[in-house]
Amino acid sequence: MVLRQSVRRHMLTLMLAAALVALTAFAPGQAAELTAEERDYLAGHGPFDFCVDPDWPPYEVIDASGAHHGIAADLLRLAAARSGVTLNLVPTRDWDESIKASQQERCQVLSFLNQSPKRDSWLIFTAPVFIDRNVIVTREEHPYIDDLGAVTNGSVALPKGTSIEERLRKDFPNLSVIITESEADAFALVSSRKASMTIRSMIVAVDTIKRDGWFNLKISGQIPGYENQLRIGIIKSHAMLRDILDKGVRDITLAERAEIANKHVAIKVSAWVDYRLIAQIVAVFSIMVLTSTFWVFKLRKLNRQLKAASLTDSLTALPNRASLNERMAKEADRFRRYNRPFAVVLLDLDHFKRVNDELGHLTGDTVLVKFATLALQVARTQDLVGRWGGEEFLILCSETTAEQAQVMTERLCRSVRECDFGLGRQQTISAGIAAMRTGETIDAMLHRADLALYAAKNNGRDQVVTADHC
Repeated sequence: MVLRQSVRRHMLTLMLAAALVALTAFAPGQAAELTAEERDYLAGHGPFDFCVDPDWPPYEVIDASGAHHGIAADLLRLAAARSGVTLNLVPTRDWDESIKASQQERCQVLSFLNQSPKRDSWLIFTAPVFIDRNVIVTREEHPYIDDLGAVTNGSVALPKGTSIEERLRKDFPNLSVIITESEADAFALVSSRKASMTIRSMIVAVDTIKRDGWFNLKISGQIPGYENQLRIGIIKSHAMLRDILDKGVRDITLAERAEIANKHVAIKVSAWVDYRLIAQIVAVFSIMVLTSTFWVFKLRKLNRQLKAASLTDSLTALPNRASLNERMAKEADRFRRYNRPFAVVLLDLDHFKRVNDELGHLTGDTVLVKFATLALQVARTQDLVGRWGGEEFLILCSETTAEQAQVMTERLCRSVRECDFGLGRQQTISAGIAAMRTGETIDAMLHRADLALYAAKNNGRDQVVTADHC
């Protein structure tokens, strides 16, 4: 939990810093200077209707009273005030409805969106109001993603109406896209393993994970060139309105943007600099680059630690089922490529339910930990001992035939019989062994080992059975 919170805290700070550096080119804060033609235009038009995403925190939301809140809301109000534009909010149920309202010219302005070829068909855009990175969000056990193009059998959940969808389908045809009704639905699909990932704004991802408690999710990478350059969109029939609002956007200072973002994401970014001095701009930019590099490496280290934790059984400290599956896949590949043998041993503690029922789960946990220690002592150097689940363990025996695995397993059975587990009676184990066959899948091999284990238990327990003999 501490690691996850650390990643979120550090990465949000990094993102804000990078966004703020990217916006340093805008002019100092003051009322925009309009031409006589622009002033006449405003005098003869307005107020202008605008639509928003009503459920996109912390960027923007429409609350129960109909008020517009968030980073986008504050920046839009400031740009409008600077340029003398009067705006009127048109409430919608969702972003999809806002897009349709804009296409039908029921609202002349869209508040906070990326420019895209599809949107260029009916909108023109101001300069970026805010810049934010898109990041890849996966379940915590998913490895870090360096290259989305190399992902196989992957699916990405995206809320409907997002600009990233059309670009993602073109750039990464290897991914299947699942469209959801809302931001929360996209995160829920990833959490429940119905989608491999979602790709969202850094600010939105961190805020959503923290606010909604998606503690089984993590940031697994980012996509170069997929930054959000969030702008104000204006329908093409009001080109002069775009020019006017663009002046208002460019007159919002870096400090004002930072103050607004900080208010809604509760992150303090300190040491503001006098950006009128070129030397100071260069110095701050250099610091930001170095900081960004540091936190990239920090994120990778933290994710490696999270991955290690996700592959370890918390009770016994043995590799868990996910870790065993990874290793078996590698052994199966070696078997297919080089015909190198390997075998699996499925082990089950006999009558373990009685231990829990009669002596309690704390005693049961002690027995499991003691057995794990004993198995590690008996297993050979090339063997991987892991917890398969409950009272079941699996030993992956590299460079081993079924007969060789049986010798090691018989030795383990004897050691268990002779060990005092503090139960007042003898504890035993049953085991089933299967070695990989040509043309066989891992699941088929495990099924044979499971049948052998069942035969061992059915024949009276405290014995080892190989799949070829059951």
